[in-house]
Order: sequence, then C-alpha cells, then structure tokens
Amino acid sequence: MRTSAATLPAALALIAVVLPHAARAEAPDTHDVTIYGATVAGVAAAIEAKSHGHSVILIEPGKHVGGLTSGGLGATDIGNKAAIGGLAREFYRRLGKHYANDRAWKYGRREDYRVHRGRPDESEFWTFEPHVAERTLREMLDEAKVFTLLGVRLDRKDGVEKDGARIRAIRMEGGQRFKGTVFIDATYEGDLMAAAGVSYHVGREANAVYGETLNGVQTANARYHQFVKPVDPYVKPGDPSSGLLPGVVAGPPGKDGEGDKKVQAYCFRMCTTDVPENQREWVKPRGYDPLRYELLLRNFEAGDHRVPWAPTFMPNRKTDTNNNFAVSTDHIGANYDYPEGDYATRERIFRDHLAYQQGLLWTLANSPRVPEDVRKHFERLKPAKDEFVETDGWPHQLYIREARRMISDVVMTQHHCQGRTQVDDPVGLAAYTMDSHNIQRYVDADGHARNEGDVQVGGFPPYSISYRSIRPKQSECANLLVPVCLSASHIAYGSIRMEPVFMVLGQSSGAAAHLAIKASGDLQDVDQKQLGELLQNEGQILRWTAPAVIGLDPKKLPGLVVDDAQAEKKGEWLSSASVAGFVGPAYLHDNNESKGQKSATFRVKIAKTAEYDIRLSWTPNANRATNVPVTVRTSMQDQTFKINQREKPKDGAFQSLAKMSAEAGTEVVVTIETRGTDGHVIVDAVQLIESP
Repeated sequence: MRTSAATLPAALALIAVVLPHAARAEAPDTHDVTIYGATVAGVAAAIEAKSHGHSVILIEPGKHVGGLTSGGLGATDIGNKAAIGGLAREFYRRLGKHYANDRAWKYGRREDYRVHRGRPDESEFWTFEPHVAERTLREMLDEAKVFTLLGVRLDRKDGVEKDGARIRAIRMEGGQRFKGTVFIDATYEGDLMAAAGVSYHVGREANAVYGETLNGVQTANARYHQFVKPVDPYVKPGDPSSGLLPGVVAGPPGKDGEGDKKVQAYCFRMCTTDVPENQREWVKPRGYDPLRYELLLRNFEAGDHRVPWAPTFMPNRKTDTNNNFAVSTDHIGANYDYPEGDYATRERIFRDHLAYQQGLLWTLANSPRVPEDVRKHFERLKPAKDEFVETDGWPHQLYIREARRMISDVVMTQHHCQGRTQVDDPVGLAAYTMDSHNIQRYVDADGHARNEGDVQVGGFPPYSISYRSIRPKQSECANLLVPVCLSASHIAYGSIRMEPVFMVLGQSSGAAAHLAIKASGDLQDVDQKQLGELLQNEGQILRWTAPAVIGLDPKKLPGLVVDDAQAEKKGEWLSSASVAGFVGPAYLHDNNESKGQKSATFRVKIAKTAEYDIRLSWTPNANRATNVPVTVRTSMQDQTFKINQREKPKDGAFQSLAKMSAEAGTEVVVTIETRGTDGHVIVDAVQLIESP
C-alpha cells in the first residue's frame, strides 16, 4: 500500500496493549510509582524505581516505547559522550553488543561502517536502527518486570485527582484510574504536569526575563538553515497583492530579544536506505498542493543547489535524516497550537506535518524543476522497507523539539549552559550546543523570504542540571517529577533537550521517587546528599570534573596565526569545543554533511619577503576525515595536500604542510575543502613561521 497522509494516523490508532512482560492482563490500579509517557525518560524512570523494589506502571498514550529514540533519531546528539552515565550508557552498551555480532549486519559489514561516532576501544554504539532501539528498550523493561500499558491516553480535562498539593490518582479517557504515591510525567508535551496545575511556559521568553542574550526573537543569529539567495515569497512573483506563499508570514518577525508564544519547528526523522531491495517508494500524499513547495523550487531556481536535508548513515545502509538548509523537512510555523492543543488539534497537526513532508520528498524526487543531481540523490535514498513497518515506512513519532516547559524554583538558563551559574543539587549533565531550529518564515525588508529563530551557540563544557528543575514548586505539586518538560528557558532547553539527557534525568527521577517514598515525604524534601550518593553509586555523572577546555591563545603563539573566526567560509559550519587542543575559543566542523559545498579559506598577509613554514591545526578524533583536501597558494606556487584528521598533528597543535617563499605585500592562501571526504572536516587555524 502506498501511504498517504490520510492513512497513517489510522495505523497509529490508540489500542490498549499490555507488553508481554506484564504480569497480568489487567493493570493494577495502585502503584508506588505511576509514570505517564514511555519516552526514554519514562523507561529509565520505571527501571530505576523498580530496581528499588517499588511497584511501577508505565503508561504510554501511543503504541511504542522509546519516543524519538525508537522513532528515527538514531544519530545520538550529546556534544560530549563522556557526560553520559547510568542506565543511558547501559542502553548504548547494549546497542554496541548487538552490533558487535556479525549477524546484525544484513546490508554491509561492521568493519566498513565508519560513522559509529565513537572511539575504536568503546563498547558503546552511538548510531542505530529504530527497530533495534525499541527492541533493546523493551528488553530492558522486560528484565526489570515493569508493567507497561500502551495505547492509553490521559483524560486531560478531569483526569487528575489531587488532595491539596498531592496527586492521588490519574484517570484515562477509557475510564481506567491509577492511584500512586509518586507520579512522573515523561511525555514530550507535559500533559500530566499541566493537568496537575503546575506552572509552565510555552514559546520564547524575552531576553530580559532571565538576563539572557540568545532567547526571544533571533534574526541576527539566524545564520544557519537560511536562504543564501534572494527568493520571492509572493504567489505571483513581485506582486504583494497576490498573497504570500504557504508558510510565509508578512514581516517583520518581531524585535530581536522579544518573547513570543511560538515554538521551534517539528519534523519527522526519516529512516532511508540506498539498498534497492529494502526500499519503499516516495509517495505523493492525498490532496497534494504544489504551492506548498513553490518556495523550495524557487530557491533552486535562484541558484541554491544544496541537497536540502541531512542524512547520517546508520548501520545496515540506513539513515537518520534531519532538516537542513533554507527549505527542508522542518515544517516552520505549523506547530504553534500543538503544545496546548487538544488531542484532535494535535492529530490535525500530525497529519499536516506528515502531508507536508511526504509532499516535500515526492517533489524533490520527481519535479523537473529540481536540479538533476539533487533529484538523483532522492532517487538513490528512499524509505527503508524494514523500518516503521506498521506505518508504511514513515516514523510513528513526530519530533516534538519543544512544547511546554515547567517553571519551578530553579529555571535552567543560558547562564547555566555557559558556566556563569552553578547548581548545588545536580542530577545529571547536559553537553550539547544551545540549539534552536527556525521558528518562523517572513518577508524581509528587501521583499525576500527569510527564516528566523535558528540559534547554534556552543563552546562550553558539560554542565550540571538542578534537581529543582525537574520537580515543581512544593505549593503546586509535592509528588510529581518532570524529567522531559523540565524547568528551563527556551534557549537552555535547546541544549538540554537531547535523548541521552532525558534518559539520565529519567533515571534520576526514579531514584528521587524511591527516596521520597522511603521517607514518606514530599519530593521537594528529598535529601540532596543522599540522592547524589545514590546516583553516583549507580554510575550517574553529576558534575564535570575534567579540566576546562581552554583554547590556545593565537596572540601567544609564534609567527602569524589566523584563527577560524577570520577564515572566509562557504556553506554552513558548526562551532565546537568538544575535543581539546584547538586554537582560539573553538573550532569549526562540517557536521559530515553537504560534501563539496563547504570550504574555508585563510588569508595571511606577508610583511617580509622570506621562506615560511606553513602549518595547519586540527583536533583529531575517530570520526574525522582521513582525506581532507588542503591547498596552499602563494604568488610563487600552488601545492595540494590530503590531510588525515584522525591522526594528531605532528608538532603539537600544528602540522607543517610546506615551506614556501612569499614576497612582502603578497598573501598566502590556505583553503580547506570538504569534497570527497570520508568523515567530519575540521577547520581551526593556520600558522606561518619564518624559516631560519
């Protein structure tokens, strides 16, 4: 059957299912710990609480466990994997054990797979297939004997019974009622939290609220996933009276730093493959509207021929595919009503996102207005036949990047991310760049389409997350934990909102629930020292104790040094400070994407005629490219090199490329390219030292 936007939700119809490891056909109505939402946070919370001897029920409104981890996001986002401990690391170790077996590799061989994003000596595996992730999580629940109930939704109108500040029971739409001592909301939406009367925020706070600089409307920072060519946004080009193309709103987008109620874009993380025998065809959704993709096609015709998505290869020739560039899988501006919408509203938004993304991919693979090389790319990669089988190859989980965010006694902010504020009650680490996808598409002052809201700012070490940010204020609810929709500003949540972090916080929630039950007290009164000791004994990492990553000061290095900040860059490069040894505040990497469309050029002005040793710096790692093309040009000669960036530079932070003569007043030009490279390409600094 060729899936359409009309048929998929029927495949996702809610039917109550008890997983095989459940002890009885009927769910008991009373538990020590009642968890709503079988995301990885819910799974970890359930396993942790059960390990301490408590009765636990895990209730999931959908038909799958694992949320986005089993819903297409197989390329683990964390920033620094040394920050992952406890059950989360155990999960990735189990994936490593699975893929260490040759029988796990149906398409290709393990030794040929170079994108596992880890060191050769690691037992963990950080990239994985969706069905393997879900099977692994179900096995972990089965071993822990967690009672898991699928396809049961909370009655969001009258489904929370409270006695003062304590939840006594929750009721489902079908009438099932579950009592508990401690409740955990592990959903992406925060439905239980909201129904319990806990304070929360939707959208972006103004910068002034928490003294931040990266919150609120962001036009100046919206450099990535942006239009690089002028594209007309009107139905009839040049005629504003004809109206705007779908998805574009009349500008301006708001004043930089001002708050709003808008949330960053959602999409589906697709699992595609280049193995013909395992492919499904792209489908044209019912009610296909070509006008929805007119902006995409005009962008190509304006000269932007970048392939507009970001596939990262998983095992067995599959991908985790994400949004990329100006018009891509992110359905910008279509999700504002989702966080607080009722179930019917959310289903409508789900269907709309599905129809948009199906139509987008069908257009990219079939429209004659798509450049031929781009069209061929989408003919080579198609949905995997053996993933998301019940939904015809399309993920069952929409990527809810952000919905409600609790407001508690501690709100995690940009200041925590960048180390200006420390917490004294840590329950886990976050380690990713502050990352917000685009939020709106508008008409700029020149009459062209423009995206707004994308922010990517990193360069900081892992930081601790406060226990007070995962539990409400005591006056609002004394027996609820919220490890996913935790208390954080929009921009800080953009760093915290990674699946491994949710799993870490889920385990910490299960441990806190155990201590509160043991003490017969409120969650706000849990002994922080006792909680910290318990978590550390179970392998959680609560504080980052590694030396701070400080770059080499270019001004203190000999010779002429040009850092990456001064390089001329083509394409979108990401900043990082994850691997030590770099020059300046950070280094750049190409994210192993859009090969051949990115480059960086360093220009060094020569004041004195002499022979110079021309040197290049990079930070080595297992995921780097082994064949980075580097060209050195002077007025006298050109030379081209292939650099293996998995190996350390031979002279500390730098490696000599060549010794070349240069005349006073001329330039030495060093260009780093990405064409044909087999891993991440690093851009850091160039150094010229006069030869003796």
